[in-house]
Amino acid sequence: MSTHRDDIEGFLGEWTAAERSGDAAALDKLLADDFTGVGPLGFTLSKQDWLDRHAAGDLTYRTFELADIAVRRYGDAAVVIARQSAAGAYRGHEVPGDLRVTLVVTDTSGSRQLAGAHMSFIAGTPGAPPVPGRP
Repeated sequence: MSTHRDDIEGFLGEWTAAERSGDAAALDKLLADDFTGVGPLGFTLSKQDWLDRHAAGDLTYRTFELADIAVRRYGDAAVVIARQSAAGAYRGHEVPGDLRVTLVVTDTSGSRQLAGAHMSFIAGTPGAPPVPGRP
């Protein structure tokens, strides 16, 4: 992936690096002021909530990557659907290893920011509910 902020892939590379390293200062610049994150169990986090998890050291990642990235552009915004693979812990409890994520990336005043993130379990993966109708 490129590391330039002028393309979606580069922006996503910056975001994943900041998440992986717990860089709250970088994330503060990468997240829109009205950012909302939706976790795999349906809870919501404001931008400040998202940043606080990293700043306090409650959330730590050993790995954090995106794969199977599909981007759809809509003017100054893009919707990204990807597979998030991570190894880490929140307050000592392991986080789900694989999630499906939908990211909303905006381009306001020439600066890309993440406006929203929605995560869901991928049925049948470790730590997720089973695929419906299968034992």
